[in-house]
Amino acid sequence: MMLDMDFPERLAALRKKKGLTQKALAEAVGIHLTQLSRYESGGSQPTLDVIRKLAIALSVSADELIFDEQERGPGDDLRLQFEAVSKFTPEEKSVIRSVLEGLILKHEAKRWSSAS
Repeated sequence: MMLDMDFPERLAALRKKKGLTQKALAEAVGIHLTQLSRYESGGSQPTLDVIRKLAIALSVSADELIFDEQERGPGDDLRLQFEAVSKFTPEEKSVIRSVLEGLILKHEAKRWSSAS
């Protein structure tokens, strides 16, 4: 699990988990070794095209490469429910959206009223 890692740390960890050297990953992505080293040290940020190529070479989603786990989609506790909802009809999805929006607004209102 790669919690609380920033992009350079996550990139290096995913590369090592895949068993790749910096040179091998740089070649797979089509960039210079020095550039990959800059990405892993935080000295440079890759373009969107390079992020896509890195994700493919590392067999991960771009989200996994860029975001912390808590910044991505629903956790395991809600994933099955959202998968089930994805099979609903458009009308049923509209109802679910309305219910969720109402619950989110209620939650935000409660949070803001307790903060003041």
